[in-house]
This record gives sequence, structure tokens and C-alpha cells, in this order.
Amino acid sequence: MLHKYFFSFMLIVFFFSLINNSATVAQTKKRVAVFEFEDKTDHRWRWWTGQPVGQGMADMLTTELVKSGKYQVIERQAIEQIFKEQQLGQSGAVTAQSAAEVGKLLGVELAIIGAVTEFGHKKSDIGGFIKKKGFGLGVQTAAASVGIDIRFVDTNTGEIIAADNIRKEKSKKGLKVDTRQLSFKNKNDFDGSLVGQATRDAIQEIMVKLDGQITNLPWQAKIIKVSGTTVYINAGSEAGVNVGDIFDIFQKGEELIDPDTGLSLGAEETKAGEIEVIDNTIGNGKASKCVIKSGSGFNTGDLVKQKN
Repeated sequence: MLHKYFFSFMLIVFFFSLINNSATVAQTKKRVAVFEFEDKTDHRWRWWTGQPVGQGMADMLTTELVKSGKYQVIERQAIEQIFKEQQLGQSGAVTAQSAAEVGKLLGVELAIIGAVTEFGHKKSDIGGFIKKKGFGLGVQTAAASVGIDIRFVDTNTGEIIAADNIRKEKSKKGLKVDTRQLSFKNKNDFDGSLVGQATRDAIQEIMVKLDGQITNLPWQAKIIKVSGTTVYINAGSEAGVNVGDIFDIFQKGEELIDPDTGLSLGAEETKAGEIEVIDNTIGNGKASKCVIKSGSGFNTGDLVKQKN
């Protein structure tokens, strides 16, 4: 009888362990970099901060990604610094290849690039009449539209894994509709405008599309430093890494480049061993301290991946 109860107890412990391990994996955050969007509009509009439309919308998306708590998002200043150091420049549109190159250096899985193709409003006097005391008052209709070409780039390969054009429109009717405003006093002024509401809708659609694509990308980090049996990796509590997590270490072989497109086709990877996280608070949660459980010969830059 005791053996029966003991066996049942061990089964319960086993299933709870599986649930906890699954939760840990689910909490690990993918790293994302949002690049400044190219502005293909007439350049008349300005954010309440004075930013051009492309920069403002990229910053808005970055803010929403951070607020969601699902992703580890790279600051725009870090992206600009890499562009400067690598002398890539941002005088023209950011390409999938340049975004992937910068993304690799920043250690992110996904780069988001895009272009604002439409941003503005129109006013129409067509819409009917309201009669009052013998006078006919024209009902005006105002509409604002926002269009964005968006691209999600796998930084490991430089491949565009998803692309879409998002267009949102907001409208209202009234006896007097003022559409002359081309800038905003503050965030509330922007949020209350038709073009601001259309922008918010567009950003939310990007978020939904990103949630659907990011699960297809495997999470990974890199080794920062190896000291004896201690290994430091560039992912900590901010990325959802927990004390006790065990990761596989892989070493990459020579990168395979397609001679026709110049794109990376990946590289052979060899498992070198395993590490266990003992401190996930290094650098305010940006890195972790680990111990080697198996294997040897680890080097800076080796890949850290979740166990299958």
C-alpha cells in the first residue's frame, strides 16, 4: 500500500516539475531591435517631440513592445551607435542585410524595419445637410489615414520572415472639422487626433503580427566571458532567464554565404556542453553567471540555446 502511495506522490512531483520547466521556457524573452522607419510621406508632419514621422512611429512601437513585457527591446541609441561604429550610415533606407548585421552585433533575434507610406488627413464637404431655421448647414467629413510597410528580419540569416502593408483610417463628421494641424503640443493632443488614433491602431496591428511570428524564432544568447568553470552570458532576468536554468552551448563553424545573394545560409553548429545559471542579476539583469555542467573549450561568442 505504501508503495502505491509513494508512486502516486512521485508522479505528482514529476508532473509539477514538467509544468515548472515549461513555464520557465515560456517566460524567456526574445530580443528585438526596432530601426527608424523610412519616411516616404511629404515630411510635413512632426511628432510632439519634434521628431519626424518615421522616427516617432518607431519609438512608439518600441514603447509598446517594452510595455507588453514580452520582449527584451534594444534602445535606439544602441542601434545608432553600432551604425556609427560600423560606418553603415542611415542616410538611406535600412536594408534587411544592414539590419541583420547590426542585429547580430547587438545580439538580437529579430530586427523590425519599415517605411511610413501614408500619414495625413483629408476634408470633404460632401456628407449631407442639416436644416435649421430655414438655413442649410453643410456637414463636413474628416478622415486620417496611416500606412506602414513593415518587415521582420531574422538577424541570423538576414532573411525577411514576414512582410506586410498596414493601413488604418479614422474619420468623423461635423459642422466644422479642422484638419490644418500638422504638429501636436503633447502626447494627449496627438492621441486625441484622428491621425493619432489611426497610428495607434497601426502599431497595435504590428504587435499582433509580431506575436504570431516571434514564436518561430528560437531563443538564443551568447557567452560573454569564460573564467575557469564559470561562464557569463549576455542574458539575465530581463530576458526571463532564471536561476537553475540549464542551457546547451553550441560552437559555430564557418558561415555559409550564398554566392548569388550574399545572404548567410547559416553555419554548422556543434554542441560543446551544458551550463547552469547561478546568478541572473549581473548588470542589473542584463547578464547571468553560470557554471559548467558538462563539456569544455567554451569561448566568447559561443551560442547559448534552450535545451530541446
